[in-house]
Amino acid sequence: MQEISQRFNELFGHAPEIVAAAPGRVNLIGEHIDYSDGFVLPFAISDTTTVALARRSDRVIRIASVQKSAEIFETSVDDLAPHSGESWARYALGVLWVLGVDTGVELLIDGRVPLGAGLSSSAALECSIATAVNQLFEKGLSLAELARATQKAENDYVGVPCGIMDQSVSLMAKSGSALLLDCRDLTSENIPFLIAPQGLELLIIDTQAHHKLVDGGYAERRASCEKAVADLGITSLRDISVAQYAARQSELDPVTYIRGFHAVTEMKRVLDAVEALKGNNFTRLGELLNQSHRSLRDDYTVSCPELNLAVDTALAQGALGSRMVGGGFGGSAIALIKADHVKRCEAAITKAFSDAGFKAPRFFTSLPSAGAHVISS
Repeated sequence: MQEISQRFNELFGHAPEIVAAAPGRVNLIGEHIDYSDGFVLPFAISDTTTVALARRSDRVIRIASVQKSAEIFETSVDDLAPHSGESWARYALGVLWVLGVDTGVELLIDGRVPLGAGLSSSAALECSIATAVNQLFEKGLSLAELARATQKAENDYVGVPCGIMDQSVSLMAKSGSALLLDCRDLTSENIPFLIAPQGLELLIIDTQAHHKLVDGGYAERRASCEKAVADLGITSLRDISVAQYAARQSELDPVTYIRGFHAVTEMKRVLDAVEALKGNNFTRLGELLNQSHRSLRDDYTVSCPELNLAVDTALAQGALGSRMVGGGFGGSAIALIKADHVKRCEAAITKAFSDAGFKAPRFFTSLPSAGAHVISS
């Protein structure tokens, strides 16, 4: 906190009024179903984005990033409009826009969630700013209201049609638990996720195949799910069982059917995973992670060679389960593995990537951490 406050003072000539932070996330299971009213099971990681914020007496907005050295982007409250501003600043501008900030501000961002790794660096940024704005401007918004606001900022201002999961867990997470989140009404239940006593770790594998969700692949798949809902005449894919969906296959074109099939089966896998965790059945949890990856790879087609190689290698090294996480087309995978096998697994994946001519991967682990919070005000 002292570091970002000092840097803020150097850039803007005064101290910030508030400092807040929000974490990235790993989704244990439940991928690409938050926009279909599904259940998801993410947890917050220890890596966070921290923001320092202060009001101005005029309507000028000035935004800087620790990761972008001395570069300061400047605009005005009067010029806020969807898709406007430098691309790196749009996530911040979108939150200011959707929360109705009507005076100038100065904002410094310190993003420590790896970019492009499928760990939701964008939601960490949005939620840290929303948390700061909510307190500084006395908005009085609930965590669910902040989640919907930050989702709207990313959907409407940035132009990424993301679901509600990433923002919700970044705001609502509790240390030591995964968050069973109902994406229809944002009710949630903390599910203990205690793997260390079982001699297990969740290895996070950043393939460094960086994805970009604004290139249309994400939007295309969401549109397929929406088309399935429209063609079947239902409220959402949440409201049809796997058996019912399969029985109506003839009503859908092949691409729409198979993408919707991922959604309805993934929703069931999430609820099965909760039961596995409640019963400390980590073998079953691993099986569900494997099923999820196969569905994302073969039905939803959002994986990539680097992710598949990471998953296959982890399984060959004895992982109970492994899958890609995040939006896909790159980013990270996870592997549920015995703690004393982690280093061996990392070495095998690194070698496999080198042999395939891929960029060297990065590895880290994280215990389930707490959600967004104000550090000082």
